[in-house]
Amino acid sequence: MRTTLPRKVIYDTDPGVDDAMALYFALAHPGIDVIGITTTFGNVSVKQAATNALYLTAIAGRDVPTTQGVATPWVKPGEAPPDFIHGADGLGNLPARVATRNQLDPRSSAQFIVDMARAHPGEITLVAVGPLGNLSLALMLEPNLPALLLEVIIMGGTVAEPGNVSPVAEANIWNDPHAADRVFSANWKLTMVGLDVTHRVVTELALFKKIAEHHRHVATDTLHHAVAFYSTFYSGLHKHLALKPGCFAHDLLAFIYLVSPGLFTLESGCVRVMTEGIAQGQTMLNRRAYIDYPQAGWGRHLPMTDVCMAVNAAGCLELFETTLMSDWLQ
Repeated sequence: MRTTLPRKVIYDTDPGVDDAMALYFALAHPGIDVIGITTTFGNVSVKQAATNALYLTAIAGRDVPTTQGVATPWVKPGEAPPDFIHGADGLGNLPARVATRNQLDPRSSAQFIVDMARAHPGEITLVAVGPLGNLSLALMLEPNLPALLLEVIIMGGTVAEPGNVSPVAEANIWNDPHAADRVFSANWKLTMVGLDVTHRVVTELALFKKIAEHHRHVATDTLHHAVAFYSTFYSGLHKHLALKPGCFAHDLLAFIYLVSPGLFTLESGCVRVMTEGIAQGQTMLNRRAYIDYPQAGWGRHLPMTDVCMAVNAAGCLELFETTLMSDWLQ
């Protein structure tokens, strides 16, 4: 008998293939209650992100409140979505979509975050796996938001691992570095799940085929199709993925951390984001808090972030497979 209630989660996302993996893990896991989906630009336009979120939940038999959020970065010019990675539609260029009826909540994503946090103070975890404009704007609307949310988990950034959009920058942070720096500088319980761990966990295409054949459902067929497209990109980029086609399950690890933090090794320190120049989007972790650096932007007044630096990859994959193979679809 369960003795604890599922964790209330708002999922801030830009679906996106790995976003879809993470969403279906969250819907399937009994310890997670997705009470809202807020969408942003990133892997696709924000309009397409909202369309995808509605579609993915509908075909899985769920009707989760879903909002449309920020469409562009806070300061820097916007970039074209990476259709060569996720497809023009964000889901590997689906050949067709079944009819669905889910509709958008009319509120902006930032307002939805604030409204839900006020309605459920201290109960909600916000899992953000795209650029952080919605969360930054929510902070402007409600400066007390860090006290209202239970915690924030971000898939983004990197410390020691090379970046995936520049030698030092991860895509979500690079897409809106000014918003990201505002988020990292806010005083909430914050965990960063970045490339230092996501590049250590490879989900093979064969696993998604196995899941689809087990369920024989439009939702898992859609996920298998999307991952096949996504894996083609990664297999052409990384030699070890060409041997066994698969992909990095970036966004998935934010939810795996939520339910199984013991699979990760953490390091704590203040994190700042480079907002300009050749290192734009770099997440800088102060690993020597005992030094009073003289440069502006550092200081002991800054909040601490827990940063995932190592991961039990086998444990993550086992948890993902067990969860997605369970009887969760409606």
